[in-house]
Amino acid sequence: MSTSPPTSPVPGYGRITVLLHWLIALLIVAAFALGMVMVDIEGITPSKLRYFSWHKWLGVTVLALTAVRLLWRLTQTAPPYAQPMPRWQALVSRLTHGALYLLMFAVPVSGYFYSLAAGVPVVYLGMLPLPVFIDADPVLKPVLKELHENLAWLLFALVVLHLLAVLKHQLIDRDGLLWRMLR
Repeated sequence: MSTSPPTSPVPGYGRITVLLHWLIALLIVAAFALGMVMVDIEGITPSKLRYFSWHKWLGVTVLALTAVRLLWRLTQTAPPYAQPMPRWQALVSRLTHGALYLLMFAVPVSGYFYSLAAGVPVVYLGMLPLPVFIDADPVLKPVLKELHENLAWLLFALVVLHLLAVLKHQLIDRDGLLWRMLR
């Protein structure tokens, strides 16, 4: 059960890709954790309002960095796997990564529109008001809230699946896949 780098070189992702991967991952974990904390606070308190603002800022940052990451990814080829992967695993990997990208856009966008439907504009970092695309809508608000929450849980589930796959490759297959993203 070795967790040390493989002795033979494993092709890895470039520094920008690795930086964007881990930064976005950290921000998603922070936004999810903050979302879990803030919804459990009773009533409207200064702390709850502050957490909602931070949560929105994290979401906007994830959205922007994901756009940068996708544009970067479209210009870079992924390094080859050190060992051949069964076709079904390669397919599941592609589908999961595609779904992760989709959700890294859909979760913040749904939260943004939920906030607008609630009549609360998003002001990034408390300084930059973002465009208001829809008016407050009491009918749309609960629909967007539920959509945002369901998409966030789906993203959580896919992140767990992604982590389990990484552990499988690291601990069972020992194929050096993890080291592609740790350089």
